Amino acid sequence: MPFVNIKITREGATAEQKEALIKGTTQLLVDVLGKNPATTVVVIEEVDTDNWGIGGESVTKRRRSGR
Repeated sequence: MPFVNIKITREGATAEQKEALIKGTTQLLVDVLGKNPATTVVVIEEVDTDNWGIGGESVTKRRRSGR
């Protein structure tokens, strides 16, 4: 039973976009690894940009500074 955890920043991904991620990820596992889609689990976690760090600073701060 494959388990895929997708983490994205919380910036307004629509329900339709998330559904496309779930469907596409499931299909990728079917196509590449021959996994059963009925037992493939995909979880999308949305993380606030204050809680996502790159290079020692939050994404929120980086974006404010134009990086």
